[in-house]
Amino acid sequence: MIKYKAVIFGAIGTIVETSNIQRKSFNKAFKEFGLDWYWSSTEYKKLLEKSGGENRLSSYANKKNVKINTKKLRDLKTKFFNDYLKKNEIKPRDGVLNIINFCKKNNIKLGFATSTTTNNINSIFFTLKNTISKKDFNFIGNDKLVLRKKPYPDIYKIALKKLNIRSKECLAIEDTEESMKSALEAKIRCVAFPGKLHKHQKFKGAYKIIKKLSKKKIFTDL
Repeated sequence: MIKYKAVIFGAIGTIVETSNIQRKSFNKAFKEFGLDWYWSSTEYKKLLEKSGGENRLSSYANKKNVKINTKKLRDLKTKFFNDYLKKNEIKPRDGVLNIINFCKKNNIKLGFATSTTTNNINSIFFTLKNTISKKDFNFIGNDKLVLRKKPYPDIYKIALKKLNIRSKECLAIEDTEESMKSALEAKIRCVAFPGKLHKHQKFKGAYKIIKKLSKKKIFTDL
């Protein structure tokens, strides 16, 4: 068994599946904004290849030749997203609790290398309040910590510094190919744990590609 000093979960999607909730929140925001836009599951899957909600909105607006305040639109979508999470309890993805509990019992540090907003992070932990806590993590990132988001390695480099470890001493878990590039750029071995709308991606460069997290699958060599 490989001895790691830390395990770093990447984006929100590594802990809880929210893709469809995000998509519906975008569509609700479009309607509220008076836009006749609608993102189907198929279209949203393609849009997810570009990280960052505001980046997706800017790119989509440009294609539609429409000028909008993407920040206000994204903030509205975030409000709808957070409102949903505060009213509904969502379970962690398969095996997430297994890994968190294993790390805590074996003095392996836990990181959460997300660069989303603090509001989103708070809502995620609220919906998971009966299973996972912020206190479980030794480091939790947010969008204020970095100027460059994934696939740039910045958030992972900050995580390494805050956790006081070297890249070879930890393992990252990512749910998208784009986010995985961030970990690889930081020279961190990465397990691909594809989200519902990312299972079609190849995850080239991943240490392993798995459907369910377990200590046996991620802590032992192939």
